[in-house]
Amino acid sequence: MKKYESIMLNKEESQHLYIQLYKSIKDMILLGQLLGEERLPPVRKMAELLSVNSVTVVKAYQLLEQEGLVYKRIGSGTFISSAIIRQAQLPTDVDTTAQQEDLLNQGHIRLERNMINFASATPSADLFPVEDFKQVINEVLDRDKGNAFTYQESQGYYPLRCILKEYTANHGIKADVENIQIISGAQQGIDIIAKAFLNYGDYVIMESPSYTGAIAAFQTRGARIIDIPLEENGMDLAMLETKIKNHQPKLLYIMPNFQNPTGVSYSAEKKQRIMEICKKYKVYIIEDDYLSDLSFYSKDNSTLKSIDNMDQVIYIKSFSKIFMPGLRLGFLVIPKQIYNNLLVAKHTSDISTSGLIQRAFQLYLSKGIWRRHLAYIEASYKERFDKMVECIERYIPSDVHYHLPKGGLNFWFKLPKNISVKALNEAALRENIAIAPGYLFFLNNNQANYFRLSIASLKTYEIQQGMKKLAEIIKGLQLNKDLQDSRENTLNPIL
Repeated sequence: MKKYESIMLNKEESQHLYIQLYKSIKDMILLGQLLGEERLPPVRKMAELLSVNSVTVVKAYQLLEQEGLVYKRIGSGTFISSAIIRQAQLPTDVDTTAQQEDLLNQGHIRLERNMINFASATPSADLFPVEDFKQVINEVLDRDKGNAFTYQESQGYYPLRCILKEYTANHGIKADVENIQIISGAQQGIDIIAKAFLNYGDYVIMESPSYTGAIAAFQTRGARIIDIPLEENGMDLAMLETKIKNHQPKLLYIMPNFQNPTGVSYSAEKKQRIMEICKKYKVYIIEDDYLSDLSFYSKDNSTLKSIDNMDQVIYIKSFSKIFMPGLRLGFLVIPKQIYNNLLVAKHTSDISTSGLIQRAFQLYLSKGIWRRHLAYIEASYKERFDKMVECIERYIPSDVHYHLPKGGLNFWFKLPKNISVKALNEAALRENIAIAPGYLFFLNNNQANYFRLSIASLKTYEIQQGMKKLAEIIKGLQLNKDLQDSRENTLNPIL
């Protein structure tokens, strides 16, 4: 029991005690402080040691078991998994920085102990409304019994679509229940639109830079992508109209509010002008409403769909950044004339989205729990957002260019020409800081000096520590480069 006395649980922290305990034990396992096949203390003894309720310990052990870190022996207790420890132990000759770079190129990040994770835009687990959602799941199971596990119609659970009609109306969007399609996350939404619309060689227009998942979805259909640079208030519209005239694209894919990765929001004038251009040339717009909910300092976070009087916008909404990403839940609002094509594409993708999750989320929305959660998550993210802005203005060197958004979770930076983002990424990883290199978000990965920082998974003190350290790293790279250039430009006598 002695080794567990080092575990410190903070009852004043917003994070649940069982999550704190779970993380502490997980760290001890991965650091080799607990050995394979070692038995964890019985629930009652651990609870007494830490002065917590037994339920706290039970929940922590359950999370560890779900990750495969521990396993139960009936009648004997809970034991550390030897297999997971072997898997976690990297060979000493492996270049872990190179491994992290390879993972980043694949769209993943391995979180090391105490890593400051600016790379991921996935919210931290402490923001998830686990207890509330557990209650509605139990209520659904009691109410619907086995029906909760049957296939839903491909279009989605009807009561959920009804309440999503009300949800969209609150955001100025007029949607019929029959034109709402439930999807398994925004990525699936983009995939089924690509399936329904695109043939080999068709043109698609996108922002540059843009969401990597959308680039991949269109490329897998053999589409030819035209990327148009973003300005401070949205796409270059003169270039947009020229490209539409010349190439007659099937689709325009954009994020008008707090775009990923740049955080750019379109002005009201540009939103209206885009609608006019696409109406003139009969181009459908995919509007990915990534984060319009998190508008902290903008008076206009209106969607294109809310001003769509020609029914030409395919609206995508995911709840991954403001709810729980692992649920894989979102919806489309689809123009009537193309609805059947998208319904077929959804059916061939996965028949239907999880019925249990749909029913539970419908109950979650109808009970009004959602509004309470959204208020909580907005306040949490705003605190992080404000800290990030403060740290950028305080620490980031003047020759690093950046865009300060008015909401959302992402911040976009451009390094001076004499520093590459590859050098910054390698140096940051050595300091246990993860960033998202900008080349990940460009077509053909051809931009070397940009990077994105996201605040989604970080506490304010981690933002402070990480930004201060990143600024030091950038200054160090700048100094080394200046010294190198100085040596190269020194004239030496020929002896």
